[in-house]
Amino acid sequence: MNNRLILFIALLLTATTYAQQRTQPDPVLSAMHTISSHDLLEYVKIQCDEKYAGRLTGTAEYQQCAEWLASMFKEWGLTPAGEKGTWFQWFDIPYTLVYPDCGVSLHLKQGKEGTILKKYKYITDYMPGSTSGSGEVTAEVVYAGYGISAPELGYDDYKDLDVRGKIILIEPEAPVSPAAGAEKFNPWYGHSFHQTKLNNAVKHGAVGMLYNYGPIANPNNAWNKDFIYVHIGSEAVNDIFAGTGKSHDKVIAGIRENLKPASFNTGKTVTIKMTTEYFPDGHGSNIIGLLEGTDPVLSKEVIIIGAHLDHLGRCYEIIPGANDNASAVAVMMGVAKALTEHKIKLKRSVLFLSFGAEEQGIIGSKAYLENPVFPLEKSILLNMDGVGIGHSINANAGRNFPGLWKFVEEANEKYIHRPLSTNNFPNLGRPRLDAARFLSAGVPSLSFATYGSRNNYHLPGDNIDIINPEILEDMAQLLFMTVVSMGDYDGSLRYAP
Repeated sequence: MNNRLILFIALLLTATTYAQQRTQPDPVLSAMHTISSHDLLEYVKIQCDEKYAGRLTGTAEYQQCAEWLASMFKEWGLTPAGEKGTWFQWFDIPYTLVYPDCGVSLHLKQGKEGTILKKYKYITDYMPGSTSGSGEVTAEVVYAGYGISAPELGYDDYKDLDVRGKIILIEPEAPVSPAAGAEKFNPWYGHSFHQTKLNNAVKHGAVGMLYNYGPIANPNNAWNKDFIYVHIGSEAVNDIFAGTGKSHDKVIAGIRENLKPASFNTGKTVTIKMTTEYFPDGHGSNIIGLLEGTDPVLSKEVIIIGAHLDHLGRCYEIIPGANDNASAVAVMMGVAKALTEHKIKLKRSVLFLSFGAEEQGIIGSKAYLENPVFPLEKSILLNMDGVGIGHSINANAGRNFPGLWKFVEEANEKYIHRPLSTNNFPNLGRPRLDAARFLSAGVPSLSFATYGSRNNYHLPGDNIDIINPEILEDMAQLLFMTVVSMGDYDGSLRYAP
């Protein structure tokens, strides 16, 4: 009888323990499941509100959105980690506002002396230059290849070409691409920047520029009050090449193959009108919130969750930037709320870092790297840029850092089950992601994006209509579980096997 009683008690205790396990679920999983697509979509909508006017860094509207984000960090109990006990890390950022009275017209000869104007369509045919000077210019168009003068490489698109008082048509990037590898591309690196090309055009006396870039909006360029420029697409490029006896595609292919300029006078005349206002004394900020780790040693290490808050402002319509990058800020917020409201304690510290001026030359991340909250040698970055569309997730540099990538893969396999991919990221070209600056500074970094549906990159159509709430939720839950695993990992994250 005693043995039966002991067995009965043992079974009762086992059943009670099992029942408790079922009624007391894992707090981490419970916290993960509170991350809701409804909440995340609402965060995107708030950032895209007209009152924030496209969140161009330096404007009052950007800073108002930054204040809203900081208020949410405060509500959830994060610690401010900006300057002087605030949420903000400040930097100077000049900016330009673009107004509606803009346009591009090609002068077409009609009869012996007459001309008619072909007016190009906003968005489909051209986008205003986001840092253009203000005014109107009518001049002959000269094709100047990539707009590069590189005597050290024996290459000059302006050699024997008089562009004084004229409008140039040029290409983006350089005749050698990063895909060619570091040895071949690095000598061209500095010449590939938009700012270098614009300043070189001014130096040679050009008064305007047709930039074969999209057409998309882009506030990452130099500013000169007397220089007018727009971004154009294939319609305008083909019209300018028409009748010259040259094929644009063949000219570009020849330059790339031979590394020799192919500049020429097109004989075409174009009018560019831009209405802008330049603000040289703009100030922008990063927004920084901290969740301190619990371990006396590992809390000195930090997992940075990065997402830039800014977008393009007006060009000349408001460009909301729903995917780029309100989606990523929303995911960051979802992770922050789940960790804090459910009191998930991690051994390592987690820094929520929302960058300003990513679109204006990756200036916010540069400011952080110059004055980091944690030593860079104690930091890793999980960055996001455009995580609100499609059905699949990708991250740059997972093969560069397989130890970090393993945490992401395991979280996806256990909980999310989304198509997931990565690559080896050489980081050779001009920096286009905040993560690129961190990688150059020696900080192990992954940068997430999603794909599989229309994007409307740097156009007014990047609005709430293209956002997929389900991918937002899955991205946030994936990042949450990844951060929890990384945060409590007892080994070295930077050198994880």
